[in-house]
Amino acid sequence: MNIVKTDFPGLLIIEPKVFSDARGYFFESYNEKVMADADIQTIFRQDNQSFSKYGAIRGLHFQLNPYSQTKLIRVLEGVIYDVVLDLRKGSPAFGKWFGLELSAENKRQLYIPQGFAHGFSVLSEQTSILYKCDNFYHPHSEGGVLYNDPTLGIDWKIDAAGATVSDKDRVLPTFDRVETNFVYQV
Repeated sequence: MNIVKTDFPGLLIIEPKVFSDARGYFFESYNEKVMADADIQTIFRQDNQSFSKYGAIRGLHFQLNPYSQTKLIRVLEGVIYDVVLDLRKGSPAFGKWFGLELSAENKRQLYIPQGFAHGFSVLSEQTSILYKCDNFYHPHSEGGVLYNDPTLGIDWKIDAAGATVSDKDRVLPTFDRVETNFVYQV
């Protein structure tokens, strides 16, 4: 695996080594030893899978401490534009967003540490994603940031007029009104 650092502390792109031949391909999507060798000590406790159709936008979601979640995102089918927003007060990337295309074809994964809001848009006809979480879902700790907050200016790579967004995600607070308890730790 190739682990690529981003300009956002702790946010990593994981690129697997893919072995292809006439039969198809093989790759390790997760290897605890490789991650530990890269100083990633996360213990994942829950796997989630979602299916969405073209134009869906999900996010931007997070869980507050002590239930915040580190996530490892990968696409099983289709293409998404994955977006994270750094909510860690004191982080050099606080209030900035990062986006990356993840697909079944490129097999990239995004390692998202605690303290980020996460969302994605679906760029293919349909998509299935699988993500690992280091903490269990806790509904009373849910939070979010409005996906189309004009101060953030996130380009979701789809026509906003044709986007499918849940009623819940349409009424999330803007970044300047969101309340979190995330603090950047060096």
